[in-house]
Amino acid sequence: MNSSRLMLFTLLAACAVFPSCSRRGDAPAHRTIAGLVYQEDQFFRFVLLGMHDAAAKRGAELLEADSDGKPDREIQLINTYAARGVDAIVISPLSARASGAALARAREKGITIVTYNTTVEGNFTAAFVESDQKDLGRQTGRAACEYIERHLGGKARVALLEFQSQAPEQNLARVSGFKEEIARLPGVVVVAEQDAWLTEQAVRRAGDILTAHPDLDILWGANEGATVGSVMAVRNAGRAGRVCVFGTDSGEQIAEFLLDRDGILQAVTAQQPFEIGSRAVGSALDLLEGKAVPPRQSLAGVLLARADTAGVRAFGRRLHDLSR
Repeated sequence: MNSSRLMLFTLLAACAVFPSCSRRGDAPAHRTIAGLVYQEDQFFRFVLLGMHDAAAKRGAELLEADSDGKPDREIQLINTYAARGVDAIVISPLSARASGAALARAREKGITIVTYNTTVEGNFTAAFVESDQKDLGRQTGRAACEYIERHLGGKARVALLEFQSQAPEQNLARVSGFKEEIARLPGVVVVAEQDAWLTEQAVRRAGDILTAHPDLDILWGANEGATVGSVMAVRNAGRAGRVCVFGTDSGEQIAEFLLDRDGILQAVTAQQPFEIGSRAVGSALDLLEGKAVPPRQSLAGVLLARADTAGVRAFGRRLHDLSR
């Protein structure tokens, strides 16, 4: 079994059993953890499932909230939980600076701060759990290189859809990882880079790129929305069979695209959101118990490729089961 398949099945095993929520009343909650996300998508849903799983196993109470991508709401939530006196705040902050100021005030009140996915400036956070962002880009870049060498004679015109305006540090890591890999092939040229991380936005931007570059070979999406939007744009343009898509992140729709006969989506590198959520809450509880925790934990991505039909099907079934 190759390393990508091994990591895939490790991910699926980690997600196999979990309660849908922390049950209050089964046992007294020893600790109260506030778990914050910043948007409603499959990644954050699985992060929350991981948080609930870790909290339930340790007898803690998890309070979840969604800032809906709004800095003012995020600050309000942080302040509310700080005033309530939760033991820890586990959060993927929207802004390294603005979020940091509110979290620093919470830390001054004795609240443990653990960040995941994104983090903040300063040294007051106790732990940070993330995907290895550069690895996410590199793995997909290597898959793209293999495709280009095998099907395009080592030459390709490539366009990138990114999320620079949403999360600059994450975006830079993924983009640089992808670019480093495709740069190994001198016949590969990047002809366009656009910011488009939401699906509807990505459909429009990718459509514009396809119109401006009729000789385009590959679109790469730096996140789930960009990947899904790129596939839909290629379909809308009738360019299946001439333009293919590579991407980052995963979801049921992406798994379906990898199995679709149109052959548009070739490979993506998935994160491990359930494990991220579980480790973040677990780290907070360990810290509260006085245990040592690594200040930074990075999880490798899992490559899902069209060529590995069995692996993609297994991944899709697990996502479906967890979403129910």
